[in-house]
Amino acid sequence: MHYAYRFRLNPTAKQRELLDYHRDTCRQLYNHALGEFEQIPDSAGTLNQRVRQVRDQLTDLKEWWDELNDLYSTVAQAAVMRIEDSIKALSELKQNSYNVGSLNWKAPQEFRSFTYVQSGFEFDSKNGQPVLSLSKLADIPIVKHREIPDDMTVKEVTIKKEPTGEWFASFVVDGKQTPEKPADPERCVGIDVGILKYAHDTDGTAVESLDLSDERERLERAQRDLSRKEHGSNNWERQRKVVARRHADLKRKRRDFLHKLSAYYATEYDLVAVEDLDAKGLVELPGNSRNRASAAWGTFKRMLEYKCEREGAHFVAVDPKDTTKECASCGAKTDKPLWVREHSCPSCGFEADRDANAAINILSRGLKQLGVGHSESTPVETELPVDTPISAKRVIEAGSPILKERTASAVSE
Repeated sequence: MHYAYRFRLNPTAKQRELLDYHRDTCRQLYNHALGEFEQIPDSAGTLNQRVRQVRDQLTDLKEWWDELNDLYSTVAQAAVMRIEDSIKALSELKQNSYNVGSLNWKAPQEFRSFTYVQSGFEFDSKNGQPVLSLSKLADIPIVKHREIPDDMTVKEVTIKKEPTGEWFASFVVDGKQTPEKPADPERCVGIDVGILKYAHDTDGTAVESLDLSDERERLERAQRDLSRKEHGSNNWERQRKVVARRHADLKRKRRDFLHKLSAYYATEYDLVAVEDLDAKGLVELPGNSRNRASAAWGTFKRMLEYKCEREGAHFVAVDPKDTTKECASCGAKTDKPLWVREHSCPSCGFEADRDANAAINILSRGLKQLGVGHSESTPVETELPVDTPISAKRVIEAGSPILKERTASAVSE
């Protein structure tokens, strides 16, 4: 599997200008290559073959395009091959029912990165400070907050400028062998996600949703200030960066929470079952769409999936239909409005927290869908207690170790 390690860069003012120069040169090369690619008929070969035809023109381009000689060879090649990646991404979106158009030329603010492939980069140290040495560019100070394991092979490095003006380096590595998944998983969990409680699992653990109200208020205030500035002025540009930083604060806090929560489940369990929610469709529903978008259920599911793969755990996404309505004991369906937070089955008398009942159904469907054995059976004559919520702030501050706080033991009916 491929993984990415992301590090912050601290370039000097001169290095920032040089990074922007390389980035913009790659942008112009991409736009030129896209124009050449569109002139090649589809009958000339596969997508990869047609893009490679454009890439093979680089040698001739360097004879009259002097700026291309300032780029490292693999950087220029990667800028052209990005066309193939972009077209594949559009095709995937189209298959997922998104309305997509065609590739367009990139404006300066839309092209934010360039990539070194296989070579042209290395970690170094100057005056006791770690630096990232980039061929034909500079030795850029880097915040190396963690080490890349020695058994990992760095495939490529992408240098990216964020809307805030910050620069980052992402190292794509390969080499870690995927652990074998257990044939008879013992530690299994079903997770029901929501808004009031972000996650409620079959072990009785409930995690509160992340409180981003302060960050949202600062963002809205910054956006109001931006709307009062003259578009394109120096004041407007300074305020635009403030808005970008507020967006970045929201994004980082949310992703940090999701990374820690997904890492906990991937490392603590042998099998993880979640609902296969249509996150895009849910956001488009009327009412409460901002909270549904902020929950980022789709992002959580993707993180959980690749981390389970990395840790050798089973991951299964089940059909979410009627997981809340069905009784986890007898399977009878009972309609419940959102304000009803308790499940009480009129057929068998089984009572449980609404989300706990859904989590049990999710786990049952996951085990059935995956077709694996499980040593523990779903309790039938058990009343699950009302959950004891775990604050999302504690997940952020302390990480995953404190997440495993279970509720009181189940009380038999």
